[in-house]
Amino acid sequence: MSTQGYIPKDLAFDNEAREKLISGIAAISKAVKSTLGPRGQTVLIESENHTHGLTVTKDGVTVAKSIFLSDPIENLAVSMMKQAADKTANVAGDGTTTAIVLTEALVQAGLKWIKPEHNTTEIIKVIKSETENLIKYLDGLAKEVDEDKLLHVATISANNDNELGKIIADAYNKVGKDGVVTVEKSKTEKTYAEVTNGIKVNRGYSSPLFITDQRKDECVLEDVKILVCDQEINNILQIEKVLKPIINGGDKLLIIGECSGNVINTLAANVMRNGLKLCNIPVPSFGYRTHELMQDIALAVGAKYFSEKTGDDLSLITEADLGHANKIRVNKDSTVILREEEISSEIIKRVEELREQQDLLTEPGEKEFVNERIASLAGGIGCIYVGGNSDIEQKEKFDRVDDSVCAVRSALQEGIIPGGGLALYDIGKKLTCDCNDKSRKEDGKPINLFDIGREILGEAIQSPLKQILINAGKDPDEIMDVIYKDLKVEEMRDEDQNTKGYNVVTEQFGDMYEAGIIDPLKVTKQALSNAISVATTILTTNAIVTHARAGTDGE
Repeated sequence: MSTQGYIPKDLAFDNEAREKLISGIAAISKAVKSTLGPRGQTVLIESENHTHGLTVTKDGVTVAKSIFLSDPIENLAVSMMKQAADKTANVAGDGTTTAIVLTEALVQAGLKWIKPEHNTTEIIKVIKSETENLIKYLDGLAKEVDEDKLLHVATISANNDNELGKIIADAYNKVGKDGVVTVEKSKTEKTYAEVTNGIKVNRGYSSPLFITDQRKDECVLEDVKILVCDQEINNILQIEKVLKPIINGGDKLLIIGECSGNVINTLAANVMRNGLKLCNIPVPSFGYRTHELMQDIALAVGAKYFSEKTGDDLSLITEADLGHANKIRVNKDSTVILREEEISSEIIKRVEELREQQDLLTEPGEKEFVNERIASLAGGIGCIYVGGNSDIEQKEKFDRVDDSVCAVRSALQEGIIPGGGLALYDIGKKLTCDCNDKSRKEDGKPINLFDIGREILGEAIQSPLKQILINAGKDPDEIMDVIYKDLKVEEMRDEDQNTKGYNVVTEQFGDMYEAGIIDPLKVTKQALSNAISVATTILTTNAIVTHARAGTDGE
């Protein structure tokens, strides 16, 4: 029992500790890796956090997050594996299953080749150094994504669902490279995409009396002038200088800013009684993000941003300070501002600054926020609404669409490489071929720490391709023997690239690019980097401290 605030601990050392860690790794990996590839299987999960207490999914991170083991040491291993998956998902949005498969393979290969007499720290240094070289090599292999390849990436990541792949690819083609595509649940059984070439603000009208389209409960105005301010308008006289000429000229006005109840009522009354075309939406977001978003909106629509932070006096506003939009569409939750003007040099400069800022950020939420700002300024905004005939079907489809959207985004950012694990397999084969040089081995074992590190890495990175073939009911050795029949991997130069592989869907050999079997480079790199980080930590662990549980010696 704990006394005076202390919690008793259990200790595990050496083989006992490692065996428990390996057991935990094997448990989570077995559940997750069965989902890998187009012939991977779904996993049924019982959880109070899911619809009706259960979910069916092929999403690796969803499966991983649902696993908790009763043994504390095994559960520590599971937690570490989840870290590899989570980090991969946060940065690249996909590749969580690959990260877990690689982590297990690295740990198993490390235990196989590292002996008690070896300097484990030096071997780990070799693995990390060779991984850096491997990633540079992958960077050199990457190809830019065209329209056809975009469709292939989307389809593969959506578990080879052609219909979903086309919806996702079409959405990205419409929003452009700088655009953002999000995923939401549809209120019907249909799955569809909506794309807007403008700014989407997550704020709706402040009064339903601004509605112009009663059927859709929307305020829709064309050829609109826009006032942008972050200070509350307490009196209608504050904006009299712009409101009067707009009313006299029969123009339309959107006010983006906080208005007092009296001002909102005055505006709404004039809309209802006098037929004026006015609308107000509150300031979007909160905290420092409000100021940045409002600056972006003002820049995009060509308005002057009146802000308390910069000491602007709203009473001095003139018509020249207003922005313009070709059309606005405002509902109770959000606003879309459409514009057809050419992108100005100021906007281009702001987008470049935001890209530089994004490269320096590490928090996924912050990176996503900057990404949305870039999309608002220079790209389009798309949303894919996922439907289903049941809650379970919708949840499963939502996971696949979300993975696919993230994979396409990664492919657009850094390009693509041959898919199905082929790129990593080829490099792994070359590493192990180098280590198989008889002058560098004794009794079939590497004779120096450098070759041991390369052997571990080379053997491990072949695992994703092998697992995809195993899930398809194929023998990896037989399949790869056919592929390498006329290809001497050990003679391949660094600039050579093998694109010949096996399509487990059609069960045919051929060029992976031509078959549309491709992987986003960013996903592969992140999965490998995070797997290396977790696996090397486990391989250098020699003692484990856990809270004592009831029924243990620490009780």
